[in-house]
Amino acid sequence: MALSVAAFAQPHPRKVTLDAWFNSQQRKNPAGKMEYFHYKWQDSTDSGFSLFGAIWHGFGVKTDTLYTPPTVENLKDSQFYVIVSPDIPVKNPNPHYMRDQDAAQVADWVRRGGVLVMMENDPGNADIEHLNRLANQFGIHFNPVLSHHVVGDDIVHGRIPADRPPFQNRHILYMKDTCTMSLKSPATPLLQDLSGVVMAAAKFGKGTVFAVVDPWLYNEYTDGKHLPPEYDNLAAGKELVRWLLRQVPKKD
Repeated sequence: MALSVAAFAQPHPRKVTLDAWFNSQQRKNPAGKMEYFHYKWQDSTDSGFSLFGAIWHGFGVKTDTLYTPPTVENLKDSQFYVIVSPDIPVKNPNPHYMRDQDAAQVADWVRRGGVLVMMENDPGNADIEHLNRLANQFGIHFNPVLSHHVVGDDIVHGRIPADRPPFQNRHILYMKDTCTMSLKSPATPLLQDLSGVVMAAAKFGKGTVFAVVDPWLYNEYTDGKHLPPEYDNLAAGKELVRWLLRQVPKKD
């Protein structure tokens, strides 16, 4: 599937780093070797982020992956840090949970001007309790409840209209089986539906935090093969990345 972002692309010598510590699932590839998968740049299957990565590349942003706990030092060359659906034992027998010292390091990096993206999931598929050690510092709390539950082909329950920032144009998003969010200052809602807050943002020092209740930009729901044409996660993803780029503070 061709991916065109020419209408949005601008040269940005920047880097987005994807977490592979809190979500560190692995599987055997056809060669019998273990490989990281599930919300990873190099994963081109339904579970991967290869199309999400292509969006970043279209804006001239380099993609990278962090396989160790985050620190200010190992994030110092990154403008963006993305944490997606942290592992639980049913997904990974040896999950790495967010610790207080990890949360302090990430918060310090944001305070200095980093842009943090947290993409949670429903409690049956992701750790919510420990990620809240980080999220709570920004007035964001992920609630361990199931929302937008889709059974079989009844996809209407995952239908979320979006027509305001971070989006400039109207989109119909698809998010299947999500959690919910509660907010307090400095967090503010960006997108809401009948379930409550779906997307939120917070300014923290010189940096910005973006939070969403689902990892909705993985290949299965951006490749155009699994959903009716009205759903346009891919187009919305391009606009989201453009918005995230605008959150990077200008150099003094």
